[in-house]
Amino acid sequence: MTDSELETLLERASEAGARKALASVGLHDDGAAMDVRDLRGLLDAWREMRRAAVRSVGTAITTILLGLLVAGAAVKIWRD
Repeated sequence: MTDSELETLLERASEAGARKALASVGLHDDGAAMDVRDLRGLLDAWREMRRAAVRSVGTAITTILLGLLVAGAAVKIWRD
């Protein structure tokens, strides 16, 4: 078997394996590219939502702590 024949055989086998793998996860039709783009869009939206939620929680905690500090200072000033 020549190198060229071996390369052709390996290429055919890898393409057949890729087609089989894509078919097993339902990405074998013409709409597969759109499905992958949609999934990536959903994943990006999820990540952005998670970042926004963490940011909001951080802001809320900071606001509460600052409010407690101001309230504590006000009580201390009022008593003295």
